[in-house]
Amino acid sequence: MTGISRRDFLRRGFASGLAGGAIATGLGGTARAATDTVSVGTMIDLTRCDGCRGRESQACVSACHIEHTADFPQPIENIGDYWPQKKHEDWSDKRGLTSRLTPYNWTFVQTVTVERDGEALELSVPRRCMHCDNPPCAKICPFSAQEKTPEGPVVIDPDLCFGGAKCRDVCPWGIPARQAGVGLYLKLAPKLAGGGVMYKCDLCHDRVVDGSRPACVEACPQQALFFGTKEEMLGLAKARAEEIDGHVYGADENGGTSTFYVSPVPFEAIHEQLVAQKESQENPQAPGFPDMPSDVGNFLDTTNGMALGMVIAPVAGLVAAGAAAYRTMTADPAESAHTEGEQS
Repeated sequence: MTGISRRDFLRRGFASGLAGGAIATGLGGTARAATDTVSVGTMIDLTRCDGCRGRESQACVSACHIEHTADFPQPIENIGDYWPQKKHEDWSDKRGLTSRLTPYNWTFVQTVTVERDGEALELSVPRRCMHCDNPPCAKICPFSAQEKTPEGPVVIDPDLCFGGAKCRDVCPWGIPARQAGVGLYLKLAPKLAGGGVMYKCDLCHDRVVDGSRPACVEACPQQALFFGTKEEMLGLAKARAEEIDGHVYGADENGGTSTFYVSPVPFEAIHEQLVAQKESQENPQAPGFPDMPSDVGNFLDTTNGMALGMVIAPVAGLVAAGAAAYRTMTADPAESAHTEGEQS
């Protein structure tokens, strides 16, 4: 790269589509991120995403569906309410809905029209879990059902989740979606702990561990989604923002995340339009339609968050241990033998 500045290199990468998901910087890319357990991340360039305009469906959404169909919930019939409330969340009759986040739709694209230099500019914004550095969802979960993995993705264990939705309450974007009629509570306390399981993007954690890119990244026809080490992605986001005199989102929000957006307009303007869209809906409080607040802090850094974390931590450990023991006792003998054989 003699005689070529980093900025020129990145610009050439954007112009030629070199990155396509993982930039070639000589840092080892995806394979190194997986094998050396280096934290990975994504960068989303809003100047490139067009929402798959003119296509029958958005490529990232379709790819996510195909990749995770086997992970989607299969609830029982006659779902009970969340005791003592007389309601429950059931999305099983809306499995084809792709205009918001649901247990059956882990990513979607929001479209906003903002003003730049006196002209209207339409932006398509892919949305899903931000995979925070210090996720309050994982720290607050009383069942230890959520985990920030060494590779970076924040994942939910559906076999431990009771669907209490505390994770959604502390997420600045309200990302996790709840499906009733599934989960461990049905076996342990279906009448008293009626909940379900929370679902969200896991950044295709299995693929990341195997050294592959997330399905949405591979599928993007505009190469608007980039994947690599978190350090690479943050550097790429900052360089791209400098190149277009734009803005970065995700580096500081909620204490920092593994997802970085780059926009030609301030994210405050995007957030304003998303809030207006939400308020125009029939039920503005319905989950699954996140806005984009800037400079949002982490709940765990507040007095209430720290106090709640101290209370929940020991309880979560006991619950997790009990649930693990329960799963061991109720596991299929053949499956257990297979697992033990793999570990030996």
